[in-house]
Amino acid sequence: MKSAERQRIIVERLRGTDQVAVAELAAATGASEMTVRRDLDQLAARGVLRRVHGGAVPASPSGIEPPFAARATAAIAAKRAIAAAAAELVRDGETIVLDGGTTALELARLLRGRAVTVMPLSLHAVRELADAPGVRLLLPGGEPRPGEQSLTGPLTLASLRALRFDVAVLSPCAFDVRSGLTAFDLGDAEVKQTALAVAARAIVLADGAKWGRAALAHVCAADRADVVITDPGAPEDQRAALAEHGVLVHVAVPTESR
Repeated sequence: MKSAERQRIIVERLRGTDQVAVAELAAATGASEMTVRRDLDQLAARGVLRRVHGGAVPASPSGIEPPFAARATAAIAAKRAIAAAAAELVRDGETIVLDGGTTALELARLLRGRAVTVMPLSLHAVRELADAPGVRLLLPGGEPRPGEQSLTGPLTLASLRALRFDVAVLSPCAFDVRSGLTAFDLGDAEVKQTALAVAARAIVLADGAKWGRAALAHVCAADRADVVITDPGAPEDQRAALAEHGVLVHVAVPTESR
C-alpha cells in the first residue's frame, strides 16, 4: 500500500474518535509500526493530527476550546492519577488556589475532608467543596464563563490580589517546554497569571495529551512551575528538558496502566 493510501486510512480512523494507536493503524494498513510512525510524523508536520505516546489524536485549532463536558471525561484515568499525586504534595493547614481546569477539579474532589483552605476559581470546584468537612472555603468574586463556569474578570483578579497562598494549582489548556503554559481564553490566562503571582509555589497538572501544544493566550514560561505532574504520555525529551531547568517533573501512572 502506498503512503498516500495509508495516510488516508489514518485520517479516516481519526474522524469521530479521540485517539488512534500505532498498533491499531498497523493492523488496518498492513504496514509495520515503524512505517506507521513515519506516516504519523508526516501528518503531524502538516498539522493534520497531533502525536501522543503510542499513537495520535486529532489536531485542535489553537483558538478553539473543546467543551468542558468533553474535556472533563477525556483521559480521566490519567487526570485522576495526576490529581492523586498533587494531593500528596499538599500539606494540611496550607492555603491553596485552584484554577478552573478539569484536572484541578479532580484535585478538589480529593481535598474533601482535608484540613486546608481553598479558593476555587471555578463554580464546578466550589460545588465539590461547598459542604466538605475540614475545608475552609474562600469564594472569589467574578463572572462565570458560559459553559466553563470558571471565574474571570476584575472581581476575580481583585479577590486574588487581596490574598496570599501557599500553593497555586494550575491545569493549563496546553503545555510546551518552548511555548510554556497557555490558555484558550484571554481572561482565563490573566487569572492564572495572577494566581501564580500571589502563591509561594506553583504545581502544574498537565496530562500527556496537553504536551507539545500551544493555545492562544500565554500564561507563563514552562520553568515558572516548581512541580509539573503528568502521566507516561508526556514526551520524554520535553520532560528531560524541563528537569534540566530545575523543575521537578513527577510522572503519575494511572491505576489501569500499572
